[in-house]
Amino acid sequence: MNHILVAESVTKNYGGHKALSEVSLQIPENCIYGLLGPNGAGKTSLIRIINQITHPDSGNIFFNGEPLAPEHIGMIGYLPEERGLYKSMKVGEQALYLAQLKGLSKAEAKKRLDYWFERLEIGDWWNRKIQELSKGMAQKIQFIVTVLHKPKLLIFDEPFSGFDPINANVIKDEILRLKEQGASIIFSTHRMESVEELCEHIALLHQSEKILDGRLADIKKAYKKNIFKVGLKTTDDYQSKLAQLNGLFELKEQHYDSAEKQLDMVLQLPTDDTSALLQQLARCGNVVHFEETIPTANDIFIQTVKSKSTWAN
Repeated sequence: MNHILVAESVTKNYGGHKALSEVSLQIPENCIYGLLGPNGAGKTSLIRIINQITHPDSGNIFFNGEPLAPEHIGMIGYLPEERGLYKSMKVGEQALYLAQLKGLSKAEAKKRLDYWFERLEIGDWWNRKIQELSKGMAQKIQFIVTVLHKPKLLIFDEPFSGFDPINANVIKDEILRLKEQGASIIFSTHRMESVEELCEHIALLHQSEKILDGRLADIKKAYKKNIFKVGLKTTDDYQSKLAQLNGLFELKEQHYDSAEKQLDMVLQLPTDDTSALLQQLARCGNVVHFEETIPTANDIFIQTVKSKSTWAN
């Protein structure tokens, strides 16, 4: 697997505060990589180092197989959480200016801006001042100037901030489309539902250290606890039937609907082998659903951070 960005033992201190401590990451090419963590975990410090706004005290960053260098700046697009548009400038004038800072000619910048303004249905904003726009409208402009120069690596820090659900979904679809076109994306957010929808790989930072990373699907598999939701059509003497299954599972919850003759249960199995249990359940009634409960990204985030927090020890 090729990697667009590799961080090796990156450490950063600000005075007596350690922002990053020996953090190592490998971000695959052409994927959406979730960079997660509570406030103060070190995410912004790492992003600033990747953008060469600051430099690590120790450790190395490699971009596309080469030591990170000033010439790589033009290959990176960064949408910061704190937006930075000039409020008194007109939208089109400012977008042209920022595009030329990224190395585009005025003619090429205008061509690409026309495409994006039409795509996001904001063509009539060209001569409006930023101060006349809502937060979400201004966010669309910043998104456009972030992706306009077609960078190899895009870094989105809370990209949906300020958007209503409809426009958040528009930008989500654009992020997925950029990935399909070959971009590699670092996605930093506190919205775990967005992580579920977008991210293939994640890393979790906490108290300046990396405490978790890998493919999200593999992490979910590692964190699952063999808990299943079961629906069973059976008679009202279900208690005696459950007694026959003693030792096959731990019963967490149960509810019997006498009208429907259905028993709904939450079970925890000692292993992930469900074959014996399913055979026995079939003797007790008709199994109408049997679904494993997989932890969400939010579940994993909370569990892992709590287990590593100094106040929780």
